[in-house]
Amino acid sequence: MYAVIRDRGREFKVGEGDVIQLDRNRLEKGETIEFDEVLLCSDKDGVQVGQPLVSGAKVTAEVLGEAKGKKIVVLKFRKRKDSRTKRGHRQTYTAVRITSIQKP
Repeated sequence: MYAVIRDRGREFKVGEGDVIQLDRNRLEKGETIEFDEVLLCSDKDGVQVGQPLVSGAKVTAEVLGEAKGKKIVVLKFRKRKDSRTKRGHRQTYTAVRITSIQKP
């Protein structure tokens, strides 16, 4: 069984037990989140596609904590004396484990 959910404009295909990385939320470790914006639900009986959302369906998840992603290095270089810039960036995200998918 899997579902497609939408959170802050991004879509995720999730199944029970999956761990996904959401944009950083101000949530404590161990809290539960409910995603009401379910775009698609699938199980052994068939697929339900929402128009645009599947009414009555929801996905429940548990917050695992905050973490940082891989470091991205941005390097700008031009053929001039002292004309280079090096910057790094690490995106913060919230790790979430999907606990249940409820179909209508």
